[in-house]
Amino acid sequence: MVQRASDRWISIALSLLLHGALLAALVYGWLLFREQRRAAPTPPIAATVIDARTLRGLEQPAPKPAAAPQPPPEDVGPPPPTPEERAQREQAEQAQRQAAERKAVEEQAAADRAAAEKAATEKKVAAEKAAADKAAAKAAAERARQEEADRREREADLKRSLAAEEHADVARNGAALASWESMIAAKINRNWLRPPTAKAGIDCMLSVTQVPGGEVTEVRIGQCNGDQAVRESIEAAVYRASPLPPPPDPALFDRNLKIEFKPD
Repeated sequence: MVQRASDRWISIALSLLLHGALLAALVYGWLLFREQRRAAPTPPIAATVIDARTLRGLEQPAPKPAAAPQPPPEDVGPPPPTPEERAQREQAEQAQRQAAERKAVEEQAAADRAAAEKAATEKKVAAEKAAADKAAAKAAAERARQEEADRREREADLKRSLAAEEHADVARNGAALASWESMIAAKINRNWLRPPTAKAGIDCMLSVTQVPGGEVTEVRIGQCNGDQAVRESIEAAVYRASPLPPPPDPALFDRNLKIEFKPD
């Protein structure tokens, strides 16, 4: 069933009227209760009638008013110090000032000592660093000098070696070399046992390897106009000629020799 809008407003109006009636009843009951308390009867007062004479006899002198309280004395502070107290106070203050001055002097002295120690330490460190730098520079200069000396020595050795080689080359190409080779060929010829197949006009090139002292370690027969027996006899003659004659100049010594063998 659908409720109409007019029915809803009628319900609201009835509810408001009902609440208003309840509130009015509560207010009326409270006002009625208040009026009843105000109209309560006063209890009777008991009194006694007396005459004037009795009243005069009952009169009592009025009590004297109580004395007004005295205000508290003003706080005037502590009494002024005596001369002895002032002197003691001044002495204490002077002692405190002196103690503070001594403390300040001691602190300043300690700060000065610390600064002096720091400066001394820095000076020592700087001196040690300077000494170390000087020593390092000296060592570097010494190394450079030694390296220069070594370089010059190497150059001198190289020059001497080159000169010796040049001298040896000159000697090898000179009469001394020819004389030495002739002595070697002569010794080989003396140790050669001529085989029956050897013909006149034998000419062979020999490659001889020797060690210092002239000991022969290897012999190779190069170009040769002899037969195999001639070759073998010449090789055996070289080994029998070992050690070979030394060169007249040590600079002429050569491990590998080229000897022309011509016995006739």
